[in-house]
Amino acid sequence: MSLDERSALLIKYQSVRQQTERIVEPLSAEDLQIQSMPDASPGKWHLAHTSWFFETFILQPHCPDYDCFHPDFHHLFNSYYNALGTPFARPQRGLLSRPSLEQVISYRQHIDTEIERWLTEEQVDGDLANLLVLGLNHEQQHQELLLTDIKHGLSINPMAPPYTQGDGEQLKQMPQQDRDDLAELTWLRVPEDTYTLGSDGKAFSFDNEGPAHQRYQPAFRIASRLVTNAEYLTFINEGGYEQSRLWLSDGWAYVNQSGMRAPLYWRKVEGAWYEFTLSGLQPINPDAPVCHVNFYEADAFATWAGFRLPTEFEWEIAAWLHCQKSGAAGRGNMLDSGHLHPQAEHDELNAPGSSTVDGPQLLGNVWQWTSSAYQPYPGFRASADAVGEYNGKFMCNQMVLRGGSCVTPRSHIRISYRNFFYPHQAWQFTGIRLAGDDL
Repeated sequence: MSLDERSALLIKYQSVRQQTERIVEPLSAEDLQIQSMPDASPGKWHLAHTSWFFETFILQPHCPDYDCFHPDFHHLFNSYYNALGTPFARPQRGLLSRPSLEQVISYRQHIDTEIERWLTEEQVDGDLANLLVLGLNHEQQHQELLLTDIKHGLSINPMAPPYTQGDGEQLKQMPQQDRDDLAELTWLRVPEDTYTLGSDGKAFSFDNEGPAHQRYQPAFRIASRLVTNAEYLTFINEGGYEQSRLWLSDGWAYVNQSGMRAPLYWRKVEGAWYEFTLSGLQPINPDAPVCHVNFYEADAFATWAGFRLPTEFEWEIAAWLHCQKSGAAGRGNMLDSGHLHPQAEHDELNAPGSSTVDGPQLLGNVWQWTSSAYQPYPGFRASADAVGEYNGKFMCNQMVLRGGSCVTPRSHIRISYRNFFYPHQAWQFTGIRLAGDDL
């Protein structure tokens, strides 16, 4: 790599690492210690694990004079890489009161110093540069997880404390929307054809986004905007959670087992609906996209509405045709916008064929459930090294989500991105876009 290329990579590295530190800045050591459920991790663990990645995959194998920060960290902060040893049990991460937060911050600083030295003094070839870029995208994934895990942890507290106080740099207040220009739901029609899907590998992508391949797709239609809180409230009020015919068998069993009757963070206070947000308990904004619904809820709502969820292939085709053409592929309410909550969509952002701002907005606000099981694309092969455990081994019993959310870093999302979660999970910023056959 040339000196200029290494300098650009160093700037990118510093930018991503600083963003993580800005996210945790409003939080106390106590906030960063809690683990509110087995699916979540303490903020302190996220800070350490993202540093562990650079130490384990770059510094230790490729820098002969590197001094390990602490030998026990290799075990404590390994997430799921069994080829590297037995990871510390995920549900018990919150029990790790030691190392202290101060030690973890020192660990991050140690890794930053060594990576910066490596980039400026050592020979860095293309493969190692790609590995560093993977580590940066891995950290951006954990920036999103930090915020979702922090939100869940704070939601358990009866005081419903906000992530930040007031309208600070970290969090903008959710604006009141003018209902006159709220986006009407229209349908984006996509013709029957054979389309090329997946990443072509020319820019960064995770291994599960490729290889690029062709797929025949019958004609379909997809909603121009996301399902709103008001629409979902109608589903609740009309007995959506009491009608077994609307639910998949596993979903109905989960409804009865869990007792859920509304999205994860919705609460009724003196007869009115509120939701817990990163700015504390707020009245439901009827025009904002419904958020924190699981796959079962999304599928039941779609059935109740007379439609269905899109497949991941339909979503990607629609995004390429409507989002890319309008120049909206990099737009949308994401982490960089500062709201940290889904925002109501407006007509000028969603009108099909609009010559105004963006055209239909498929990216940002909430991850959108699809009806597609998380499976490999034709020709996919996980690499034989430990990094090959990154995505491939999770291709079982999970569903694909697309589009990014209000806490996804803007530079991290792309149309080919495939996120995946288990059907019952709702603590991520997950929502609904409807689709249907174009008959």
